[in-house]
Amino acid sequence: MVVTTRRAIVAGTALAAAGTVAAAALLRKPSPVIHTLVADGESEQVSLQGMAALQPTEPLRPETAISFADAAGGTHSLADYAGKGVVLNLWATWCVPCVAELPALAGLAGQVAGDGIVVLPLSSDRGGAAVVEKFLAAHGIAGLPVLLDPQGAAGRALAARGVPTTVIIDRQGNERARLEGAADWASPAAVAAIRRLAG
Repeated sequence: MVVTTRRAIVAGTALAAAGTVAAAALLRKPSPVIHTLVADGESEQVSLQGMAALQPTEPLRPETAISFADAAGGTHSLADYAGKGVVLNLWATWCVPCVAELPALAGLAGQVAGDGIVVLPLSSDRGGAAVVEKFLAAHGIAGLPVLLDPQGAAGRALAARGVPTTVIIDRQGNERARLEGAADWASPAAVAAIRRLAG
């Protein structure tokens, strides 16, 4: 015969409530950006997101002070692009979704260059410019500068949760929106959104 006491009921109720609170917290917690390594010869298909994934930054955040290097070893910061719209993309050659969206970023760069908007892809690869240049050439990706952030300082300063992450900065230096994951940046909807937000 099982005897249920008041103490057992109270304890059981408390455990159930704690479990419900923990489950609710897990549901509210944003999921991290997942990236995977590219294996030699891998041709994994990645689905590119549309602009519904672009999250407005509210309230607007002033430009974060970050610095990065170019292929020749020169140091740059976002202040170098004052008065321009900026599409700042954090990526790496070993990240499958990053690689999948690079052609679209190159397409976007070509479409918005005349609007005073620049696309800045910051690679977190530690092998330096030679690794990134070789990778871009091997994949036939042109029209993007080779920019390096091998220690991931820009990602930390921007509180990015992973790569790829793209941050849209307007001409006044305010972060207007960001998107986590790979997106179809060359689509008409993306080009229109970038012109509206960064232009």
